[in-house]
Amino acid sequence: MIISYLVPVVLVVMLIAASIRILPEYKRGVVFFLGRYQKVKGPGLVIVIPAIQKMEVVDLRVITMDVPEQDVISQDNVTVKVNAVLYFRVVDPEKAIIQVENFTQATSQLAQTTLRSVLGET
Repeated sequence: MIISYLVPVVLVVMLIAASIRILPEYKRGVVFFLGRYQKVKGPGLVIVIPAIQKMEVVDLRVITMDVPEQDVISQDNVTVKVNAVLYFRVVDPEKAIIQVENFTQATSQLAQTTLRSVLGET
């Protein structure tokens, strides 16, 4: 008799525990409801219904990334190695998650391409 009451109570407690998320001040959560964009949740306590809602967390702090070394031959046939560091931060979490599959990798690839383009002009 007690077990028949205990099982639903345990399941409800587990569901509530799985649905509570806490976001720090520097992160935002992009919430999808059954696969569709719903809204961006701010810092603090966030409730996400498991199996119905999904939340992707985005860090809004400045991210530093090392751009791989690029070899260039100058006009006077001198080999030059150029290394760069990339600093970026996410301004719009919705666009970063929805419009780009992996925004950190895309930013790194764009930085490498831009560096090669600038070095090719000089």
